[in-house]
Amino acid sequence: MSEGLAERVADHGLAERAHSALRAQGGTVAVAESLTGGLLAAALVDVPGASATFRGSVTAYATELKASVLGVDEGLLDVHGPVHPVVARQMAEGVRKLLGATYGVATTGVAGPEPQDGQPVGTVHLAVAGPGGTLVSSPRLSGERATIRHRAVTAALELLVGRLPSGTPAH
Repeated sequence: MSEGLAERVADHGLAERAHSALRAQGGTVAVAESLTGGLLAAALVDVPGASATFRGSVTAYATELKASVLGVDEGLLDVHGPVHPVVARQMAEGVRKLLGATYGVATTGVAGPEPQDGQPVGTVHLAVAGPGGTLVSSPRLSGERATIRHRAVTAALELLVGRLPSGTPAH
């Protein structure tokens, strides 16, 4: 099995587990994406019956949209740029509120091919906001642009599944 196919199969399994755990608690999820550009939403909606738990997504690729749509602090963006753990936290909290979801998941980072705002390729910040607060993860990913983006989706799904009451991440 090719690496890309293996990642999609793993992501599908994680997305199924997320939806199952959300259905069990009557919860919903929304996503805010930058680095992954819609791949996380696509992984979630690929699961049959996703409409029962998936509220929607915002792909805020442009920095100013993170502030104007998702409510990320403009001063934070001015000082640190869009690739920062607090930006991921505020994106997750913002999309959760904006779309009325139980959980909000966010991705931001640098997939390459070049560094961005002084951040090296592979710098990734993920967040899950929910009833118990917000959890941020900053895995350091490697590989080509597409690989980093897909690995970020997997890591975001693992973070979500691990955060849900009946979820434990698969490894």
